[in-house]
Amino acid sequence: MITSIYASLSALIIVKLALSVIKLRRKNRVSVGDGGNEELQLAIRTHANAVEYIPITLLLLLTLELNGAPTMLVHVLGATLLIGRILHAMGLSANNLPKRVLGMQITIYLLIGLAILNILFLAFAEALKF
Repeated sequence: MITSIYASLSALIIVKLALSVIKLRRKNRVSVGDGGNEELQLAIRTHANAVEYIPITLLLLLTLELNGAPTMLVHVLGATLLIGRILHAMGLSANNLPKRVLGMQITIYLLIGLAILNILFLAFAEALKF
């Protein structure tokens, strides 16, 4: 399945972000929470944001693939997920607002697009059964 490629790559992004949190926790000797450290706060939020958005997006991508979407469409949407999440993480961790906003816009529009595409694929599949 195509989605497994994007799930695997997304998992690597999440792991990279988690390792950044761990590194800062060790550096600042903070085992729980953020210890009031702004750099650690940003790393925690960057990781959390990825964990909040990636799973639902992958689920929608998988259901679209299972609903029979063209292979190229699934690849384009999967790549869009990765681009959006990388831009957002880079923007948030570097305090680069334009990258952060662009990454979030890509993610939100992708979620909306995937939801609509899944509904349309199901609607047309049902129409063809009659």
